[in-house]
Amino acid sequence: MINKGFIFDLDGVIVDTAHFHFKAWKKTADEIGFNLTEELNEKLKGVSRVASLQKILEWADVSISQEQFEKITYEKNEDYLSYVRKMTKADILPGVYDFIENLKQRGYPIGLGSASKNAMHILERVELLKMFDVIVDGNSVTKAKPDPEVFLNAAKLLNIQPQDCIVFEDSEAGIQAANIAKMTSIGIGNPTILFEAKYCFKDFTEINSEILSKLIDKTLTN
Repeated sequence: MINKGFIFDLDGVIVDTAHFHFKAWKKTADEIGFNLTEELNEKLKGVSRVASLQKILEWADVSISQEQFEKITYEKNEDYLSYVRKMTKADILPGVYDFIENLKQRGYPIGLGSASKNAMHILERVELLKMFDVIVDGNSVTKAKPDPEVFLNAAKLLNIQPQDCIVFEDSEAGIQAANIAKMTSIGIGNPTILFEAKYCFKDFTEINSEILSKLIDKTLTN
């Protein structure tokens, strides 16, 4: 009986679009006279476009009109999409395809829980759209991570209890959202940054079938 669900973030977990966001946000920050560092950019991972700009404006101590705000977020997204349009299947991160294929063969339901409003387009570009049973993205939620809305909605659509969901994230906000939702949080990336995750791996090449089975059975030790 299948009683586990798997939910993936998109940017930095399935595909390496995180650096596209950084380039686009850095250009935006430069235009308002603020130096966005890679360290500060870590705090924007997993955060919605609107919330990200709000953070940058707070850091820069800059106020703008609503009209300017909407113009900037639109231009940032267009800049970001210019990179996305060039993506192919080759942009899938190491080990991701085989890992998801393993889950599909085992019959586990798979969902996407991402702040990105471009998730469907990106998954189409890299030929992964058909692998997901459920997609919850920035177009269908109102609260940004670390609020757990995106993951809770995905769990509901998968018909899996939150405590039986395993979430893969590369951001502080995403790990916090998974933890708040009482899901098993798996960090993909730097363990120093993702220290709140239940488990952390450099990438999916480190999660073999044996480790996956232990995650499912809750027998994996830190």
